[in-house]
Amino acid sequence: MDHYVIKGGNPLVGEVEIAGAKNAALAILSASIMASQPVTIENVPDVSDIRAIVGAIEQIGGEVSHPDRHTYVINGAHIKDEPVDNEAVRKIRGSYYLIGALLGKYSKAVVALPGGCNIGLRPIDQHIKGFRALGASVRVCPPGLVEAKADHLVGSHIYMDVVSVGATINIIMAATLAKGNTIIENAAKEPHVVDLANFLNSMGAHIRGAGTDIIRIKGVDHLHGTEYSIIPDQIEAGTFMYAAAATKGDVTITNVIPKHLECLTAKLIEIGCEVIESDDSVRVVAKRRLDHTNVKTLPYPGFPTDMQPQISVLLGLSKGTSIVTESIFENRFKYIDELAKMGGMVHVEGNTAIIEGVDHYTGANVKAPDLRAGAALVSAALSAQGYSEVYDIHYVERGYEDFPEKLRSLGGCIAKVSNSDEERKAVNSFNMRVVG
Repeated sequence: MDHYVIKGGNPLVGEVEIAGAKNAALAILSASIMASQPVTIENVPDVSDIRAIVGAIEQIGGEVSHPDRHTYVINGAHIKDEPVDNEAVRKIRGSYYLIGALLGKYSKAVVALPGGCNIGLRPIDQHIKGFRALGASVRVCPPGLVEAKADHLVGSHIYMDVVSVGATINIIMAATLAKGNTIIENAAKEPHVVDLANFLNSMGAHIRGAGTDIIRIKGVDHLHGTEYSIIPDQIEAGTFMYAAAATKGDVTITNVIPKHLECLTAKLIEIGCEVIESDDSVRVVAKRRLDHTNVKTLPYPGFPTDMQPQISVLLGLSKGTSIVTESIFENRFKYIDELAKMGGMVHVEGNTAIIEGVDHYTGANVKAPDLRAGAALVSAALSAQGYSEVYDIHYVERGYEDFPEKLRSLGGCIAKVSNSDEERKAVNSFNMRVVG
């Protein structure tokens, strides 16, 4: 079984470039089939979730070429009328974006219910509410398929009961080709919502207000081809920022939009890090043991739930008692038992983690329970004394491109191995390295 072998104790130092945003790419790749001409999408991260959504597009007749590692050309002119359903699609969350794309363009969609990490209930009721408001009938039918269809979609005024990124994106896509005007209130404001709207507008859509809580859409008859580049990944950037702090390192993270990182930067400065921003990079320097703080996850521009495990790992090494409140997902503390194997002192009460900072973590064998927690456990292992092995790394590879390679470029001792022989070679290699 593939896993990471990590020798902790080296501060991460150097420069790392961030890939395109996975969550934006999943939505934009799905929306690309709505055009009547080929669409070129650049800065797409090379991760397993992306390969799954591209495979689904090909399965239903989308013509896909891949001129380089980070570029796709997609032509959705000949999409077949058949369900989007395979094993890979059922394992990712972003597959549900194909519902909004297909419903918008063809007034019909049959897509497998989404999978993804088991971090709590993630119902699609707000998606269904939006589709029905636009005139579609929606039902969930065996074997776990969502069927949405309409004679034609008509613009509507939709108020979201809760802020939902996925539902906001899905409703935007469906409403783009609906007749008349649509208003979405209490919309999600995340950067990848804005990126999707900008992408659709580049194909001829009329979407205004993305990035605010009221989005207005004037339906158009068709969408044309375009060339578009995905925004940098806010969560990958944050993961490296917090790993730098956890290892008492000095890392410059490039190809970022600092505005998207403000909530992450603010917490690092609050607990004692030095953060230097430039136009498209941030540098994080941690020279001492950091201070405690309290954190509550919130929709953007609040502290993102996808960064909750990373900051919890960091606060586990900080002075004093910190409190982390998870307000988005109710099952996002599963990694705490794994962190305890490394010496973490965390007590969970409901949706709150009470963290008593320790001087250091100790290497251990742990399992990644989900994507972001897996990355956080890698960060803990890099800061720990001794060796660690991190298993179930398929979760991590869903959202991080070249993760071990990037960490090694910063001085981290990490190797991806499949068997005991490879593991011994990795350990020997680590032991031969001289840390200055």
